[in-house]
Amino acid sequence: ITRGTGKNELARAALESVCYQTRDLIEAMRADLSDGDGGGEDASSLPALRADGGMSASDWTMQFLSDILGAEVHRPQVLETTALGAAYFAGLQAGIYPPPQEFAKAWRLEKCFTPKMPPSEREQKYADWRDAVRRILP
Repeated sequence: ITRGTGKNELARAALESVCYQTRDLIEAMRADLSDGDGGGEDASSLPALRADGGMSASDWTMQFLSDILGAEVHRPQVLETTALGAAYFAGLQAGIYPPPQEFAKAWRLEKCFTPKMPPSEREQKYADWRDAVRRILP
């Protein structure tokens, strides 16, 4: 942070951090799946990630997420699937909605983001992120 750092830079850093943290989470899940033998795949082997919620409305954020993961990011037509899910379960309980398997078929892709960042740049940015996190932890 410098004297020239403004709200735009802080907003970008916040959005980037969410993308880096998503990769951290996927990397941790891959490590858990490998049973600690180091044989887990990295985030770039993820076929696709479905993203929803308010932040997914940002094309820039979804593209950066795709770039950092090295995977496709799929944004649905209905961004607020948490609210949709709550409504669905209420309707399911009332007997007016179909079983979950049928309801899941209603998911529709609005936009697919594909990685555009060169792998070497992606890995350098992620290494820099991990180093920055390491330096601030006790």
